[in-house]
Amino acid sequence: MHAYMHNMTKVISLSDEAYENLRKLKGPKESFSDVVNRLSAKEKRSLTEFAGKWSGPKEELDALAKRIREEREAAKSREVKPL
Repeated sequence: MHAYMHNMTKVISLSDEAYENLRKLKGPKESFSDVVNRLSAKEKRSLTEFAGKWSGPKEELDALAKRIREEREAAKSREVKPL
């Protein structure tokens, strides 16, 4: 089940709680490396997956969008122009 050919072993430290959490997620034929690879691959998601997912009030979304626009404009005014 290993997805890579060159297998370099690294030693890492985990708290007992982290180890138990990882152990509970491990399938019967999975190594701990397989679990870490599976879980970390889930984090590589496109932002477009979140489009339209706002579940809060529209007013909050509008306020957030306004603040983002203001922050972008403020950042533009701080840009240093080359001579």
